[in-house]
Amino acid sequence: MSEFPDMNFGDVYDAISEAFPDRPAIIFGDTVHSWRTFGERTNRLARALAGFGLEPDSKIAFMLRNSPAYVELWAACAKGRFVHANVNYRYVDHELFYLIDNADAEVVAYDADFREQIAALRPRLPGVRAWLEVGDGPVAEFAHDFEALCREGDGSPLDIERSGDDLYLMYTGGTTGYPKGVMWPARNRIAAIRMNDGDTVEAHIEAIAAQETQPNAIPAAPMMHSTGLTTMASVLFRGGCIILLPTKGFDAETCVREIERTRAQRVAIVGDAFSLPLVEYLREHADEHDLSSVRLINSAGAMWSEHFKQAIFEFFPSASISDNLGSSEGSGLGTSVRTRSDPGETGRFRASDNVKLLREDLTEIERGADEAGLLALRGALPIGYYKDPEKTAQTFPVIDGVRYSMAGDWCRIDAEGNMTLLGRGNNCINTGGEKVYPEEVEDAIKQMSQVVDAAVLGVPDERFGQAVSALIRTRDNAPIEPDALREHLSDFVARYKHPRHVVFTAEDFRHENGKVNYRKAKRLVEDGL
Repeated sequence: MSEFPDMNFGDVYDAISEAFPDRPAIIFGDTVHSWRTFGERTNRLARALAGFGLEPDSKIAFMLRNSPAYVELWAACAKGRFVHANVNYRYVDHELFYLIDNADAEVVAYDADFREQIAALRPRLPGVRAWLEVGDGPVAEFAHDFEALCREGDGSPLDIERSGDDLYLMYTGGTTGYPKGVMWPARNRIAAIRMNDGDTVEAHIEAIAAQETQPNAIPAAPMMHSTGLTTMASVLFRGGCIILLPTKGFDAETCVREIERTRAQRVAIVGDAFSLPLVEYLREHADEHDLSSVRLINSAGAMWSEHFKQAIFEFFPSASISDNLGSSEGSGLGTSVRTRSDPGETGRFRASDNVKLLREDLTEIERGADEAGLLALRGALPIGYYKDPEKTAQTFPVIDGVRYSMAGDWCRIDAEGNMTLLGRGNNCINTGGEKVYPEEVEDAIKQMSQVVDAAVLGVPDERFGQAVSALIRTRDNAPIEPDALREHLSDFVARYKHPRHVVFTAEDFRHENGKVNYRKAKRLVEDGL
């Protein structure tokens, strides 16, 4: 028997629609869907999916930007016991084919401007039963009109028995290889992201009714990645309202205007990649906006530098900021919650009680020891990777009878439980026998006022095996004098961690989700040497 309550997203969404039908569920520009409308549309969509021959655990690939369609299809999957499979719409053809094929997708939903890519993939994916197109104009002849499926048919709740074991699937970003599908039982995912306000649906509805205000949030990060999806799923689970930006990608001015227009309480971003454009816009236009409604800005998935946190406080004086350490393989490794007056350090988090620090041989490192180790998380965990038992065994080892998740993050933990994050092991640089963690050096470089962004990686070196190399963007696209960079870094990191090669670029080298695009960064470094 599971230690977590037997809850699932579909039952809770049905109950919220019944209990709070007039509350808003989705705001997208001028479009507002109430929970009643949201419930009816997602019920129709779930029935349509079943009509294509889908059964419980059938997979649906989402090649969608942030839009009501993403939210509605997510909820329809939960209601019909189907499984969401996120697709990075920036992938090229062979990457798209790999993910859709690996997920065994039986339905693919896509935005209309991806039609050409989808049409080229169709002959190679005979297992796909139906293609759903999202857009305002006529749909492709091979596709079904997504909007019509939401509008037509029976909108009453499905007569279906769901389970806490219903599958929640999240594909990793694939920054160091092909993405892997992380499988969660719904009950574990609900517990992991702390959404269990009561052990039954009835108790959960009572907790929602007791809230002083209805929660709302803007998932500024793409919902095709974990930060955006988790924000959307958790806010809906609490009977809240999702506010979606009416742009194809992140636009700082639009985000600020939507915060003000909708009185948004929470904004989910991914570190510096989102903070930078927000801060640059607000430095010019802060006096034009009232952002006092924002109570929380949270980030996960990439480094959030101290100088950007302080700048955010300047423009969002009523907000706390929450910097969260986790991964698709395990939520809640550590958290850093800050207020405007609370000092702190980048890369330092408060370790959860479920975290241990282990050596590579899986022996435990006591908190307070001056030794780096691998983070291991116990508690509410995924089942493993979809169709990959070997990697599942590596990432989710059983140690002394307890199952852990070890995604490869290295850190130190002091006696008080404060974690200093060093970086992901698969990005670790081995230079002359010394380990260098890129995030540590990146943060040191970013402390220079003229630096906009930095990525640190290893390049082959005949003498040292790998040489620490830095890719840097500056505010005026001007290089920094080598002596000035060395002098600055000497205050932060040991000499062996200093970059032997420094390349300056005007190009953005991050993915849309805010994480470093290591393939592009490596190419830019190699081209600049």
